[in-house]
Amino acid sequence: MSDAQTVKEQGFAETRVRVRYAETDQMGVVYHANYLVWFEVGRVEFIRQIGLDYKGMEQEDGAMIAVIEAKARYKAPARYDDELLVRTRLGGVRGSIVRFTYAVVRASDEMLLCEGETVHMVVGRDMKRRAMPERYAALFEQVLGHGESTDRAEPEPVAAE
Repeated sequence: MSDAQTVKEQGFAETRVRVRYAETDQMGVVYHANYLVWFEVGRVEFIRQIGLDYKGMEQEDGAMIAVIEAKARYKAPARYDDELLVRTRLGGVRGSIVRFTYAVVRASDEMLLCEGETVHMVVGRDMKRRAMPERYAALFEQVLGHGESTDRAEPEPVAAE
């Protein structure tokens, strides 16, 4: 089974990370901002696993997905050398807006440590909103399921031009 089929069937892409000592604070607990970095790692891997290439989107299509909102809810601490699973889902797509959701769990016991989401706007190199490249829109729609893309997206925020 291909990665894209796995993502579609299980509904998420899974990425493993191991907590490095530098990612912990004085109390030996993962510093909160590192979860946002792991969200990015999961998001890039999600895009790769469904058969797309974020680097190609930027270089060939001149499109980037800028973060316009990020949320994280911390449930339990992660500590040095814990192996974590970042489970990334496509939360919704509407026009040039894309939402991803994340669950970070400890691999050894499946304990939920953090959950969150990021909302992105497709922009060009000039940082102005632009249309989603068609190949990305088509694959995102496949992952969400036909006809569901607008039902599962957040309302589009108003962007300054």
